[in-house]
Amino acid sequence: MAATAFSLPKWSWEVNVLIKTAYASSIGRIRKSNQDSVQVFENKNKVTLAIVCDGMGGHQGGDVASTMAVSHLGHSFAATDFTDCRRAKNWLDVQLSSENETILKTADRFPDLNGMGTTIVLAIVFDHEALIAHLGDSRAYSYANGNFSQLVEDHSLVNELVKMGQITKQQAKNHPQKNIITQSLGVSSTIDPEYRQVNLKEHDLLLLCTDGLTNSLTDPQIQQILATRGLSLKDQCHKLINEANRLGGGDNITVCLISNEGGDEQ
Repeated sequence: MAATAFSLPKWSWEVNVLIKTAYASSIGRIRKSNQDSVQVFENKNKVTLAIVCDGMGGHQGGDVASTMAVSHLGHSFAATDFTDCRRAKNWLDVQLSSENETILKTADRFPDLNGMGTTIVLAIVFDHEALIAHLGDSRAYSYANGNFSQLVEDHSLVNELVKMGQITKQQAKNHPQKNIITQSLGVSSTIDPEYRQVNLKEHDLLLLCTDGLTNSLTDPQIQQILATRGLSLKDQCHKLINEANRLGGGDNITVCLISNEGGDEQ
């Protein structure tokens, strides 16, 4: 076990009038480095972008790819002024394709980065709705009115096998090919992001996370933490990370929580 296995996770807390966010990332208990990346940004009209990436490939490649994706998308987003999902999706189509090409070209230029790539899950959050986009097996969930639901499907080999009926969801959890991703940034010259638009009412929560969380905690365990009364968003991030480490911590663990605190739309 690495000496840094129990190092404290990185924390951040942001408040944007109606939208509150908090995020945390931990190296876990086994890995020697953290190749996850997470950050929250605002555009010129105070629209929120939250991004979670899980890097892969090469000695440092995963860390480079995930950091590149978060940084490039975030700073490009900060220069925008859109306030609706339609324009947000058009922007994302261009930016995700551009970032995919940038990661591919960077990997070609530097031999030690060859084969690097990253999953990505993000949410562009308006006052009463959000646009979710993802590539890979990092996930987005919704917790609203006591209901906890997964908003995206894993882009992975085992999920394809589940959909074809060749294995069960239970068998997928420990399948030897569990880590094979079918969509990501930086691996193929073409990408096909999945989008999901969701409504946000007062105190609805969105959770973005890497598979380090979902490999350690079940959906009911995550839901129980989100349902615990009296916990701030930061407290919930802290508890999710700690529980994932306590019950395994076999991978880097990153979570981002987003809450609508502004009340229902009139």
